[in-house]
Amino acid sequence: MGDFGQEQRAKNWLFAYLFCLPLCLQVSAQLRYTILEEVNVGSVVGNIAKDLGLDINVLKDRRFRIVSGSDDSLFEVNQNDGLLYVNRKIDREDVCERSSACSINLKIVLENPLEIHYVAVEVLDVNDNSPSFPENEFKLQISESTQPGLRFQLQAARDPDIGQFSVQQYKLNQNEHFRLEVKDRGEHGKIPSLNLQKPLDRETIKSHRLLLTAIDGGKPPKSGTMVIMVDVLDVNDNMPVFSKDSYSARLKENSPNGTIVIQVNATDLDEGPNGKIVYSFGNNVNNNIRKLFHIEPYTGEIIIIGEIDFEVKGSYEIDIQASDKGYAPFRTEKSVTVNIVDINDNVPEIEVTSFSRAIPEDSRPGTTVALISVKDLDSGLDGKVTCLLDDDIPFTLSVSLQENMYSVVTKSPLDREKQHQYEIKIVAKDAGHPSLSSEKTIIVRVSDVNDNSPAFTQSPYTFYITENNAPGASIFSVSASDCDENENSQISYRIQRDGGDDHRLVSFLNINPENGVILALKTVDFETLKTFDFQVVASDSGTPSLSSNVTVNVFILDQNDNTPLVVFPVSTNGSAEGVEEIPRNVNAGHLVTKVRAYDADIGYNGWLLFSLQEVTDHSLFGLDRYTGHIRTLRSFTETDEAEHKLVILVKDNGNISLSATTTVIIKVVEPKEAFASSDVKSSETEKVENNVTFYLIITLGSVSALFLMSIIVLIVMQCSKATDYSSKYLQDTNYDGTLCHSIQYKSGDKRYMLVGPRMSIGSTLVPGSNGNTLLVPDNRSCDSGEKV
Repeated sequence: MGDFGQEQRAKNWLFAYLFCLPLCLQVSAQLRYTILEEVNVGSVVGNIAKDLGLDINVLKDRRFRIVSGSDDSLFEVNQNDGLLYVNRKIDREDVCERSSACSINLKIVLENPLEIHYVAVEVLDVNDNSPSFPENEFKLQISESTQPGLRFQLQAARDPDIGQFSVQQYKLNQNEHFRLEVKDRGEHGKIPSLNLQKPLDRETIKSHRLLLTAIDGGKPPKSGTMVIMVDVLDVNDNMPVFSKDSYSARLKENSPNGTIVIQVNATDLDEGPNGKIVYSFGNNVNNNIRKLFHIEPYTGEIIIIGEIDFEVKGSYEIDIQASDKGYAPFRTEKSVTVNIVDINDNVPEIEVTSFSRAIPEDSRPGTTVALISVKDLDSGLDGKVTCLLDDDIPFTLSVSLQENMYSVVTKSPLDREKQHQYEIKIVAKDAGHPSLSSEKTIIVRVSDVNDNSPAFTQSPYTFYITENNAPGASIFSVSASDCDENENSQISYRIQRDGGDDHRLVSFLNINPENGVILALKTVDFETLKTFDFQVVASDSGTPSLSSNVTVNVFILDQNDNTPLVVFPVSTNGSAEGVEEIPRNVNAGHLVTKVRAYDADIGYNGWLLFSLQEVTDHSLFGLDRYTGHIRTLRSFTETDEAEHKLVILVKDNGNISLSATTTVIIKVVEPKEAFASSDVKSSETEKVENNVTFYLIITLGSVSALFLMSIIVLIVMQCSKATDYSSKYLQDTNYDGTLCHSIQYKSGDKRYMLVGPRMSIGSTLVPGSNGNTLLVPDNRSCDSGEKV
């Protein structure tokens, strides 16, 4: 009747609450859903929109959501279809602990207009937990004197599940001493206990292992186990018993302290203090034995604490006592016999009676190094000694006529440079079992003999030096080493000088006798000397002295130290200025004249280029930068001046370029005056050139022959050995690609190097010119007015 009244009053309150709410707020009745715990995330709980009659098209606009509750994260609503689904896995035991009913209340809200709906989700339990004991192993101690019928309460198992899924029964494994009793305490569960049925005997079984199993009511059921260890407590009712009727041991003399002679062992069936054994010497053991031996009270080990010598006593009789630690202890005695065994305990002794600490490396095989004697205090085979050395040394032992006497002698030649010292290990070994041995090491030093000549680091040496070096400065150095030591390895250097031409070439060189540094006493000129070689002698300070020599090849490198020399045009007074006359009616391209010059340097330092530094009319004359040819660029007109001045710059291609200038005056005359002037010049120069032409022909023939021979040799060398010489020739960036030729020739006391572009067959060489002054014969008729 009371429940009905309360329900009626709740309905009245609900009606009044709904009537008083504003029109904009609507509250619906509670929805209730049921799910199982541990369902998968995303599982649908229910369709709230359908159950509440909501339009799913406006759920998102009305912000359909869960707004309160501590467990709102467990669930989530979908604004697209109005479904309530599981947001994360639910564990009923975590959410509701051990409550019989587990219900989660949610508040669902919609806006415009505002609506609040209450949803209750009941989580049903599943058998997802096994019973478990507080401990995996439970220890119980029971005295062996305990009477049957005594009960021992055990720890109960716990299962987080409820109802029929909680612990329903216990089981105990089969045994003859205990049985299981279970008491049901209602909401506190079932409590297990052990009941002793049969007396315990620790000497028969000192520990009982029982297995208690708790089972729940699930289908299939789950279970948990706990091991019960029953330890039987002892009562002192047994005496100690030795494992053997008699004990004996053999002990070698001189055994070190701490050596275990023998271990006695006694057992007591009791346990704890009643079964713990303590060992000691008997009351009748004298002090001499106690000074030599000690017995460990808890292990029964007899240990040496003094020096054991067979010659003092050959055996010992020791009384041993074993007792337990019970309240009323029991004791047992036993005798141990220790026999001493004689051993080979004296090592051989080595004595060096005579010793040479140093021996010359040129000593002959069989030279005595040391005398040694050996002895052993033992007798018989234990005192018979043999002596030996290592096989990998150039020494051996020679047996003396006297017993146990040996000589250490050399067995092969010595070389100090390979090994300057030997550690000779002498081993003496007796014939005992086991054999004893001793070692003694003597150090023999091999003294040096001057048997090695100095050796140069290179042979031969090749050096490159640049001309115009500073007099007195170091230009290069040589170095030699000697494998000997001390004065035998001290090296001095000198230049080998003889009375020939080589002496004249190396007369300007000097060498430091201590370090081999070579100095030039004067400046070297490439144009005078291009290469030379000489001999350097290295001598040691030994007696007798040994020496060796090496050839030094020296190559002089050219520097750009010669200014180009203009050889044409040259006027009668020697100034670098010439006058040329040409007819006014010549055409464009007419060869006016050719500037000739030479440079004493070689390579790029002697390769000359020509350029116009000053010219009256740039449109009228042009200069070839490689050949020095001056040609007309166009025909003359009536307005052109009759005299033109050209200043020509001649420079080489050295890193620091050197140059010279010459002036050419070109006079434009009428054709008849030009022919007359040409005839006069020809008659004046014909006498001078007749003699020059003869020598020129001879020189050109010789140079051509040498050039052809050089080409042939070069071709043969190239065929025999392919070598890349392209890096030896560098091209000018402004050059047109024509290969540069160089030819040397000698005229009187002068030596010239001709350098220039490609030479054509039939070119004429003018004395005193370089490769840029090659004159190419003109096959045109004299009527053209061009002069060669």
